[in-house]
Amino acid sequence: MPLNLLKNLQRSVRQAKLEIRQLPICPEISLHLLSEDYPRGRLPDEEALAIMKSPAYWAFCWASGQVTARYLLDNPRICENKVVLDFGSGSGIAGIAAAMAGASKVIACDSDGDALDATLENAKLNNIKSVEVISNLKEVKRKADLFLAADVLYDRENLDVLNTMSGICCDAIVADSRIHDKNTFSKFKLLLQKKCKTVPDLDEFEDFCFVSLYRAKYS
Repeated sequence: MPLNLLKNLQRSVRQAKLEIRQLPICPEISLHLLSEDYPRGRLPDEEALAIMKSPAYWAFCWASGQVTARYLLDNPRICENKVVLDFGSGSGIAGIAAAMAGASKVIACDSDGDALDATLENAKLNNIKSVEVISNLKEVKRKADLFLAADVLYDRENLDVLNTMSGICCDAIVADSRIHDKNTFSKFKLLLQKKCKTVPDLDEFEDFCFVSLYRAKYS
């Protein structure tokens, strides 16, 4: 187990552990994730505040990320020989799937440095060498062939990226389970809807386990 990831996790939850988990709908991919026996009771106030200040989103594989990964693995032509930008990479699941599907290069972008550490360690775990990491979209040097955004719209500040994608990429795939206003995705084509649970299971509301996958192409 990479000690840097465990150290990052235990900065907020001291008793938390990581384990290598194979994903239910993407058994081709394994990730370093929070163990199933994570603390579920009331945490000390100090730890609760630390989690709110710096939540370890990267230690979970969220439902939308898994659905995106499954779609890319099943439709490799979307990624073949492409430069893929994975926005809000988290654990790295979507970018790793893109690399497995034949992307020539994957750029993982996340404002959380711990998430970038996780992305690199998870890429290594899956024998992927074509992943680079950045912390801000401003670091992107050229338009990406394919833009991926899975489970990032819970942060309403990220909604703006939907309106600026044409300047970032030629093709975009967005996955979400938390926004139900169809107007948000009026410029996108609905590809599929699929039920999936976060790993480890957070006992989320049923609505949050129902993922919609969208796509938009730009000239």
